[in-house]
Amino acid sequence: MKDSVKKLLSEDSAEEIKRLITIYPNRKSAILMVLHVIHRQFGFIERQAIHEAADIMEISAIDLDQAASFYTYFPSKKVGKYHIQVCRTLSCYLNGAEELASQLKKILGIDLGGTTTDGLFSLVEVECLGSCGTGPMMQINDVYYEKLNPRKVEQIIADLRQKAKNG
Repeated sequence: MKDSVKKLLSEDSAEEIKRLITIYPNRKSAILMVLHVIHRQFGFIERQAIHEAADIMEISAIDLDQAASFYTYFPSKKVGKYHIQVCRTLSCYLNGAEELASQLKKILGIDLGGTTTDGLFSLVEVECLGSCGTGPMMQINDVYYEKLNPRKVEQIIADLRQKAKNG
């Protein structure tokens, strides 16, 4: 990376990436952990940060980019404080995932791929979240919400709004 380009990775993030590549016998084995570092700093996978991390790791940026684009955990753009991911695979679909997504769009006033104007919620559909026996389900940030029904969904959103309001 050229010195004239402003660095986006914090010193802490850069140091953590340097530490991570010493743990693994192959630098590419640290890719997922490095993506977590970038995600933790920005809340999404920042494009320039991928290039900075690749320079630190001495690997191609495409290696990081391919992994980031594969996993739905790593959004490629800024998302709301609460990133709602609705599972849309067959098991959840058969148990009401389509209705769940429709209800969330109505409650939040946004379409899939959107973020509320207050920046509180973003909503996407994703492929399997690995909870096939408990559909329909959604993941909000790192928390799974399973066996959902309209009443549970309304309560979850209300609780998150209250939590955000209270700080």
